[in-house]
Amino acid sequence: MTNNPIATYLKLVTELGKIRISIPVALTTFTGYILCKGAIDSGVILPAAGIFLLASGSSALNQVQESEMDSRMKRTFRRPIPSGRISKANALFISMAFFLAGSLVLGLGSGWLTLVVGLSTFIWYNGIYTYLKRATAFAVVPGSVVGALPPLAGWVAAGGSLTDPRALMIAFFFFIGQIPHFWLLLLKYGKEYEMAGFPSITALFTHTQIKRLTFVWIAATAVSAMLLTHYKIMQSTWGGWILIALSLGLVASFANLVGRRQAELQVRASFVRINIFYLLVMILLCVDRLV
Repeated sequence: MTNNPIATYLKLVTELGKIRISIPVALTTFTGYILCKGAIDSGVILPAAGIFLLASGSSALNQVQESEMDSRMKRTFRRPIPSGRISKANALFISMAFFLAGSLVLGLGSGWLTLVVGLSTFIWYNGIYTYLKRATAFAVVPGSVVGALPPLAGWVAAGGSLTDPRALMIAFFFFIGQIPHFWLLLLKYGKEYEMAGFPSITALFTHTQIKRLTFVWIAATAVSAMLLTHYKIMQSTWGGWILIALSLGLVASFANLVGRRQAELQVRASFVRINIFYLLVMILLCVDRLV
């Protein structure tokens, strides 16, 4: 444990910004840029960096907004604010610093349309989804729009149109995958969400029903990935077959959710499987577009 105040403060900043989540968000922006541009150039740096900063600011602000609820849950009570390691005022300052830095990077470096998409992501998450979570157990469905917008930011930063069917299909793919992520989380922590005051599907459905519903969304994620070949986003034949194989593999890996003998779900391992799937799909899409 370090006594260096600078190191301690930086650790708090990374925790508030949820850097491990913000980096993958930036990678979806990177993917959107490459798929539109068809090349890797220096133009991808600023939109990816700007979205990373905005995502970090959004995460920090969310922890300010939900600090009281976080203090009631075993999963979150060690976060910086409920643990007393930082005040809400200082956390808000860090959030706004992230926000202003991200806005400047996008506005000055990537254009006003990219900035609008980035700000829309911030507003949707902190101004809409955060409050919907307190009103309905199904808030994650509209809330998943947050996952669809960062790749669109990359797309428009590369000169693409927001109305391009390919861009909308890419956004749809990232939108769908957010839902099983959250419902997998509720399979383990749903009761904690209820105790914290959030409406939860665990109060509406049995554990078995939630597993089956989660499987449906995982299957929908796989189907949305395979549709990328139909919209000419995946252009090569070999890439299309690999994408189909990855999608079917994802569904098969979660077959135990609907089997007669349902094994106890390992939430962390399940998260890893979905995240690896998304990472492999992003790599595949970019390689296919570049070669």
